[in-house]
Amino acid sequence: MTLNHLLLGILVVAIWGSNFVVIKVALDSFPPLLMAALRFATATLPAIFFFKRPPVPWRNLAGYGLLIGGGQFSLLYLAMRSQISPGLASLVVQAQVLFTVGLAVLLEGERVRLFQLVAAALAVAGFAVIGLHTDGSTTWLGIVMVLGSGLCWALGNLVGRHAGRVNMVAYMVWTSAFSVPPLVVLTLLTEGSPARLWHTIQAAPLLAWGAILWQSMANTILGYGLWAWLLVRYDAATVTPLALLVPVFGMASSVALLGEPFPAWKGSAMLLVMAGLSLNVLWPRLRKRLQLSKK
Repeated sequence: MTLNHLLLGILVVAIWGSNFVVIKVALDSFPPLLMAALRFATATLPAIFFFKRPPVPWRNLAGYGLLIGGGQFSLLYLAMRSQISPGLASLVVQAQVLFTVGLAVLLEGERVRLFQLVAAALAVAGFAVIGLHTDGSTTWLGIVMVLGSGLCWALGNLVGRHAGRVNMVAYMVWTSAFSVPPLVVLTLLTEGSPARLWHTIQAAPLLAWGAILWQSMANTILGYGLWAWLLVRYDAATVTPLALLVPVFGMASSVALLGEPFPAWKGSAMLLVMAGLSLNVLWPRLRKRLQLSKK
């Protein structure tokens, strides 16, 4: 990968990682489910008029939209309102990598390998460290909700995999349209009357709206667009390891911008989880190189 393209990849993961701080900023003005509805509504409109529907079945678009919007981000936003800090949320949600592997084994018959078991054990140890240090900013409920968010993300990954090689930006725009209706219904059922919600929308400051637009435009449209652009030019084994930096940027931005404490136990948990994720992502590539060097 050229230096310029490497910097583009790092820019994407920096956007995705720092988005956890942006989420926290928006949650100061919007209730979680309303914020999720606004995020996916602004990702849908007006972009849906400029991107042709990807050539995949409607059920695939609907399934992905429901899992990512109705599942992943609704749980993540609810947890981040008061149950978990942004930095830890960016780390715990990476359990989606392990869930994706596990679901592929259970649902698609893929064979589990020893390195995957070791990777899972390391990551679970990291999550256990977090669980042993719950306090006022992070609770067991928050950890479970973010793990549920990661599970929805993993299920969405399996649905997205069946879409094949499509324009990922168009795919995100069209699937976002299916996220909005259930989120609007849940918002009306749980977060107040339409008049109260409309007042919340009108009273929101520009900073909160900037946070919504950042999540929809920068995080979704720009982020996935650049990522897909890189995947067209390089093999997945070259590009996807960069995603390991997402929780690094997430934790660092939360510490730097929100003043989130970073005691030694958080560092230990982060090292364990990152070791597990790195082993899961990088070991097949490293093993292939070792086999080639022996020939």
